[in-house]
Amino acid sequence: MTFARSRYALAIVAALLGLAFAAPARADDFAGKVTRIVVPFAPGGGTDIISRTLAQEMQKNLGGTVVIENKPGAGTIIGTEYVAKAEPDGHTLVMATFAHAVNPSLRAKLPYDTDKDFTPVSLVARSFNIVVVNPNSGINSIADLIKMAKEKPDGLNYGTFGPGTSAHLAGELFKSLAHVKMTAVHYKGAAPAITDLLGGTIQVMFTTVASATSLIKAGKLKALAVTSAKRASAFPDVPTVAEAGVPGYEAESWYGLFAPAKTPASAIAVLNKAVDTSLHSPAFNTLVRNEGLIMVGGAPEALGKYVQSEETRWRKVVNDAGIKIE
Repeated sequence: MTFARSRYALAIVAALLGLAFAAPARADDFAGKVTRIVVPFAPGGGTDIISRTLAQEMQKNLGGTVVIENKPGAGTIIGTEYVAKAEPDGHTLVMATFAHAVNPSLRAKLPYDTDKDFTPVSLVARSFNIVVVNPNSGINSIADLIKMAKEKPDGLNYGTFGPGTSAHLAGELFKSLAHVKMTAVHYKGAAPAITDLLGGTIQVMFTTVASATSLIKAGKLKALAVTSAKRASAFPDVPTVAEAGVPGYEAESWYGLFAPAKTPASAIAVLNKAVDTSLHSPAFNTLVRNEGLIMVGGAPEALGKYVQSEETRWRKVVNDAGIKIE
């Protein structure tokens, strides 16, 4: 076990002991008060939509107000740092995503310690990306994509939302496991990348479900595969990348709520229960249908272990591809 994993394991044990011996969780600590969920992205994106839905539902259970604060920038670092340095009273949280697990590998130095400066609250949801192409590209399957990449090793471009994003690393994982070459073309978001995909400037994207679903249904994009380990209920006829010809392939997006380190265990317990209750609401049933989400919930330590495993898995992909962000 590495030092980092050992340290993280000790932190989880300490958190569990804290839960065991802490004073009983009190929901009235939140009644009439304001709790902030910091979203480290601009308004309007998938993380923002999920966070706002969660905030609306959580405040019904907490009896106080839950507000969203968007603090985008620096690949989620600005908003995440803000929460790392916030008062550890349970009233300032961050909606962490895929970037939370990969930033330690992508960047030589962060203004916080991902393992030490946060306390997990709950894994809210998992999602997947979807491999899409222009219907006029002549690529009709993952096998076609691999064949074209091998025939034109310098002629196949895939679009991303920026270096280190899920769309980027999903493509790098594909290159590694399929033993092909493709060139990553980075954009400042899904919309401009998809515009170029529709125009033929790039040939493929490993994009989010939210950004592609309407275009797939309209016949403007063709779905080749989903990046999850199992087929998605939203696209039952679309194979996984693994079953379509790349064994072992799996790439997930996720959404997890964290509080600053040293937040009392009693506050974490109240927040965790509020999240769990919220995820069973009709509002989240709508998101499951529209966004292809898998609602999770569960104990705080489950989020900690999940993110640690994601950190380890993606560090290898980042290192093998030589990806660094200054």
